[in-house]
Amino acid sequence: MHAESGNEQGRPDDTALSFTLADEAATLALGAELAPLLMPGLAIFLEGDLGAGKTTLVRGLLRALGYQGKVRSPTYTLVELYAIFGLNFYHFDFFRFEEPEEYLYAGLDEYFQGDGVCLVEWPDQAGAYLPSADLRIRLSVVGAGRGAEILAASPRGLACLKCLTNLPAASPGATSSGQPQPR
Repeated sequence: MHAESGNEQGRPDDTALSFTLADEAATLALGAELAPLLMPGLAIFLEGDLGAGKTTLVRGLLRALGYQGKVRSPTYTLVELYAIFGLNFYHFDFFRFEEPEEYLYAGLDEYFQGDGVCLVEWPDQAGAYLPSADLRIRLSVVGAGRGAEILAASPRGLACLKCLTNLPAASPGATSSGQPQPR
């Protein structure tokens, strides 16, 4: 895994980090590095095309927190709940929404009002009804690997991002074998 600070225009920036992820193991490792930084009430939007690695990133995050069960994309169920150490992680997938109002019809707004961590795939499908993100993670297919850009969208998201930049695999020019770094 290779990381760089900056924004889409290539200027140094403390609100975004970009990663090159060589393979699935590196995507899982990025999820694992994010795991200890999450706090109650955080909303994370996962953006990217089909197959970009959104659910894989969530799997890495949950595994790092000790969850051993199956982690599936909630494409058909809309939300999967993972209760870990007394904290609820809600994994949403809004890919199948035909109109943003479906978010309201399903009563999903209640999940974002509590202390759970909300991990949202396809957030744009819920339109303006979805509360704002704290972090936005954009994943893309780059050759045989993936690209990841993490953007802080709130003060809480910025606090997470700053902690992530202090990890060994997140310093510019660093690489990782794809395994989570020891804490």
